[in-house]
Amino acid sequence: MSTADAPVAQSGSAKLGLRRKVKAYVALTKPRVIELLLVSTLPTMIYAERGFPSFGLILATMVGGAFAAGSAGAFNCYIDRDIDRLMRRTVNRPLVTGEVTPREALAFAWILGIASLAILWFGANPLSSVLGAAAIFFYVVIYSLVLKRRTAQNIVWGGAAGCFPVLIAWAAVTNTVEWPAIILFMVIFLWTPPHYWPLSMRYGDDYRNANVPMLGAIAGAKIVAVQVVLYAWAMVICSLLLIPLGRAGWVYTVAAVASGIWFLYVSHALYTRTQREEIEDKKAMKVFHGSISYLTVLFLALAVDPFVGAPLVG
Repeated sequence: MSTADAPVAQSGSAKLGLRRKVKAYVALTKPRVIELLLVSTLPTMIYAERGFPSFGLILATMVGGAFAAGSAGAFNCYIDRDIDRLMRRTVNRPLVTGEVTPREALAFAWILGIASLAILWFGANPLSSVLGAAAIFFYVVIYSLVLKRRTAQNIVWGGAAGCFPVLIAWAAVTNTVEWPAIILFMVIFLWTPPHYWPLSMRYGDDYRNANVPMLGAIAGAKIVAVQVVLYAWAMVICSLLLIPLGRAGWVYTVAAVASGIWFLYVSHALYTRTQREEIEDKKAMKVFHGSISYLTVLFLALAVDPFVGAPLVG
């Protein structure tokens, strides 16, 4: 055991109540991240089916996807336990407080990961299971082990792991990956930087203390704001490709245009403030929270769209 793990193991040896222990294991899975990922899963399944898939398929895909995301989150907590204790935002994670030991966290991550792949394989189809494995690998190996501590572009490429739920959802319904799924994948891929970089601006001191080169922490606010605007434009344009290439109807079209215009306005407002050197943490966080609202509206419209009217482009 490393010296870095010694304080954690010592405090983790204390007896915990069952409820507190379960809560600690749940925290390892990063529930808020899972919630955000599942927001894109069910709407994508509905859109791929052009209606409601069977309840069994929905359940298997949602549970399997949640377990895969939880496994990746637990692996990430295990890998990042040394830097988590250096950041205010993560200092209360179970591996830092000692509520869960590193060995317990690692075993839990493996169990969740294996369970997720089995659920997807037998509950949906092998393709969705393979995509689930790819998502875990991408987040744990490509992002957590390779990119996070080495490059300011870490969240750009590492964030691709968060795009896999739409591929898994589409594959679960159709047993293939088609253009609409790829477009949705790219929307989330382009959404991730303007979602996360404002957060890293807010917690810049944390990332600098932990020597993690998040762009929002190491670059000036003006540079970050330019990148946010560029990615926001690319994301909105990409979302509109679902109209000609994905048979989207008027509900999705209206939602994509309206929410896209609103998010572009928020992004440009951040840019304007940075050019005037008036940026504050809460202004950057407005973009962070706005990105969540944007994605929620877009995927809710995606779920409703198949039930209202025909595609705008035949």
